[in-house]
Amino acid sequence: MVRLLKQQRFLFLPHLVALALICASKAVGVSFQQNYKVTWGKNHVFFLDNGSEVQLSFDKTSAYFKGLGTFGRENHDEIDFELLGNKGRAYTLQTNVFVSDEGGREQRHSLWFDPTVDFHTYGILWNQHQIVFYVDETPIRIFKNRSNIGVRFPSHQMQVKVSIWNGEPWASNGKKIDWKQGPFLAQFQGFNIHGCQLQNHNKYNCYSPHLWWNSKKYWELNPQEQREYENVRRKHLLYDYCSDRGQLHKECQIR
Repeated sequence: MVRLLKQQRFLFLPHLVALALICASKAVGVSFQQNYKVTWGKNHVFFLDNGSEVQLSFDKTSAYFKGLGTFGRENHDEIDFELLGNKGRAYTLQTNVFVSDEGGREQRHSLWFDPTVDFHTYGILWNQHQIVFYVDETPIRIFKNRSNIGVRFPSHQMQVKVSIWNGEPWASNGKKIDWKQGPFLAQFQGFNIHGCQLQNHNKYNCYSPHLWWNSKKYWELNPQEQREYENVRRKHLLYDYCSDRGQLHKECQIR
């Protein structure tokens, strides 16, 4: 779960890259150290409430943490949540999917809440059939596996990374950061992850039907989720890459 603490001129990028599945959970009792480590900017990372919360502080340097394990970046896959905003304007939630280093699949949504007021859960379900982006358990985006028609689908091992960094000007509507209003803060809690750790480079173990996210009920949205998803698209979708770059992506041509 994530909460932004100051609504100022910066790009907050919770750079979520899945290991095999991110299931953002409200489960308690999972410490930060069990699944993550601080990778950069240790003097900008603070542990609160006996370690149950982590705060990132951003001034003119960045800080980030990532899941345990080290994976190469060549031909990498990536699944992103990015919160974009600046003072005086509502935050926009951008999502993206990279496959073998190729992205360009951005969608942007308005939020139905102020992310600076309280914690919210940002989750990703990833299996062989689909990737579903969730905000507070509401599905906001679906990326189906269309490999049968030549659409590449994420299949490489991944990990979770979280950071705050300067995204001006593209993420701040052309405005410059006012550093006098810093530091800019974000807090995280709920560090539980359900995933399959790759063993001996054999990814097929992670396709096991004994893993709950691979069961048939998660191959598609249920009727209630489908209604929620369609409602979010109708009310909150601001931009979809298929609207202006659909000719570059086969998945856009079959929707």
